[in-house]
This record gives sequence, structure tokens and C-alpha cells, in this order.
Amino acid sequence: MRVAENLNRALAGLLESDPAAWILGEDIADPYGGAFKITRGLSTRFPGRVVTTPLSEGAIVGAAAGLALGGETAVAEIMFGDFATLAFDQLVNFAAKSVSMYGQRVPLRLIVRCPVGGGRGYGPTHSQSLQKHLIGVPGLDLYEMSPFHDAGELLAGILSREKPAVLFEDKILYTRNMVAGPAVDDLHVHDRIEGDIVRVYAEDPEAYDCVLIAAGGVVERTLAAMRALLLDEEISCLLLVPSRLYPFDVTTLLPILTRAGLVCVIEEGTAGGTWGAEIAYQVQRRMWGVLPRPVLSVHSSDSVIPAAVHLEDRVLVQADTIRRAISEALHG
Repeated sequence: MRVAENLNRALAGLLESDPAAWILGEDIADPYGGAFKITRGLSTRFPGRVVTTPLSEGAIVGAAAGLALGGETAVAEIMFGDFATLAFDQLVNFAAKSVSMYGQRVPLRLIVRCPVGGGRGYGPTHSQSLQKHLIGVPGLDLYEMSPFHDAGELLAGILSREKPAVLFEDKILYTRNMVAGPAVDDLHVHDRIEGDIVRVYAEDPEAYDCVLIAAGGVVERTLAAMRALLLDEEISCLLLVPSRLYPFDVTTLLPILTRAGLVCVIEEGTAGGTWGAEIAYQVQRRMWGVLPRPVLSVHSSDSVIPAAVHLEDRVLVQADTIRRAISEALHG
């Protein structure tokens, strides 16, 4: 099953199990079924609860947050995550605040889905990964889809917390298969450790030179870098893939990180105030004097994202970017 199909099935399951659930977004009704076909077939199966909206991200998120504030369950789809900036006020000043600003905790079952990332040649305004702009907003949780995390379980977990949340979904990931069974490829296997975090490793989960922390959108490139490092340089890496980006507590990871010669956080967004920087800060603060090297951050170039594929590849973080950074940190 592809990631897109997994998400579609999860949304269908939500609508089926919760009569108070709504999905709102631009062009999400049949026959179009959304820009990336995540909602295909849902408006036919659940008429009246999968609602195509006007082209206004502020209105979409505001209406969805209002439904959630009234006790309903709402999923809002932003056609391209870049346009979540147009819903910033509704996310930051309405939804996130509404959980706690009325004198008592108010449950708010709201998920805002944001397709993000480059790799499709969509250019500067349709290819960004803007997670960092929502890091640290009180009352707002951030998540990212991965091929290791079943969307049905993920949505259920988010909604059980009854807090507004943004779910980032890498557009390239939509076409990839979910990982079924412990084998990831011919070299790597995976298992689930504390909470929602997936651990990927080759052979021995206790023997590694480097720990990599990366969310769903860059997992494929990180795995390619891990393969090259192992086969060409005999550098063994262990990859940790969380589904929850914020809030994020590194406490349960400390025993794993203590054994690493290097900790590296990888993300597609540009540097500066990022999820990766927050993780690096937590690790550095908790493990000062233990880690043999500073935490390494790998990210895309400080540039707008070109539409030309060969130029886009130079700007966005690639498998070779990751491999080179780790090799230089360990041996340079």
C-alpha cells in the first residue's frame, strides 16, 4: 500500500467511526479528490461531510477550528503546505489558544494536513518545508507522516490528545510504499521503541557509529546515505524516525545517543530556528561532556527552491549531502 492510499484509508476510517467528523479543503470532493488524490472517493461515500471550500486557507482552517471548538472533529487539507502561511492567524491566535484561554481546558479535535517538500519541480512557492515556522507555539502539536507510521494509528493518536495539530506529509512520500514487516530493504530492519519512534538499523541495534534523527520526508534519502556509508566506508548508522515533531522530549533517547560517536539531525527545511535545531539544543544540553562531538545538523541550502530539476537538486538536501556531512564530521 502506498502512503497516499494509507492516508485515504485512515480518513475513511475516521469518517466511518466518527459521525461528527468533517474534512474540509479545496477541490477535495469527487471526481477530483484533492490535488494529490488523498480524499478520492470519500465525498461519494460520506456525502455532506467532505466539503469542498472556497480558495481561502484562512477560511478553511478557521471553519475547521470552529467545528472542533463546537465539539466536532475536523480535518482541514491545505492543498500545498506553503499556503499554511495564509492560515497562520487561525492556527496560532485561534486554534492553539482556544485549548486553554477560556479558564478551563477545552478539547479541540483538529488536524490540519499540509503536503510539503520539493522534488517535483513545482518551484519556490509550492515546494517548501515550513515546519520551523510553527515550532514552539503553545497548544499546537506538529507531526509528520512516514512510511513506518500507519496513518490510521497516527490520526487516532493525534485526536485522542484533543489538541489542534498540523500533520506534514511529504509529497514525494505519497508515491512510496508503506513499510510492511520488519525488513526495510536488503540491509536494514526496523522496530518500534519508546512511544511513536521507529528505529532502523543494519544487523545489530546496539552497535553503531552514528545516530541519525530524521522525520518522514527525508527518510528515503537518509536510508540511501546509510547504505553508502556502511558499504563504502564501514560506518554503521542507526536511524530514529519520530511521527511527533513538537513537543519532542529526548529523554527516552538518551541511552541510545550515549553510545553514538555522532548524533545527526536531518531535515529538508532551511537552517535557523528549526525542529532539528531544537533537538540539537536538547541533546547538547542534556549530554554536555558525554558526546564526543557536537550535534550535527543537515538541511537544505539557504535559497528559494528552483523549478528546474537539476537546480532543485542542488538546493534540497540529498542522500549525498547527508553522507558527505557525516563522513566529514567523523573523519574530517
